[in-house]
Amino acid sequence: MNTPTKNHIGRKISRIRELRDMKQEALAAALGVSQQTISNIENSETIEDSTLDKIAQVLGVSPEAIRKFSEEAVFNIISNTFQDSSSNNNNYLCTINPIDKIVALFEEKEKLYERLLQAEKDKVTYLEKLVPNK
Repeated sequence: MNTPTKNHIGRKISRIRELRDMKQEALAAALGVSQQTISNIENSETIEDSTLDKIAQVLGVSPEAIRKFSEEAVFNIISNTFQDSSSNNNNYLCTINPIDKIVALFEEKEKLYERLLQAEKDKVTYLEKLVPNK
């Protein structure tokens, strides 16, 4: 039985893509290839350096980061940096005021309606100039 090797570049690309919450289709579109090509790359143990460079750029990491990617290291970083103290856990708190966002959206909507109304008025004025008086 074949055991997976630790340096399977395709699996590392797949895992980084998943951590970035990116689907194969999105990566394929960004690279200008088919989803099947991405699937084949992710099933390959090795890939060409030029292809790795392009994939790394789309994923926002360096090619070296892909080569040296380790899921254990990711979990260690998360466990060492995440703090969950029950008495003061502000990790879930919203940092924006939703009412302010609603007001801003309403004001933006008003401005849009005003521009639309002005455009319609301009259109009517233009048509009145084109049509002779009745």
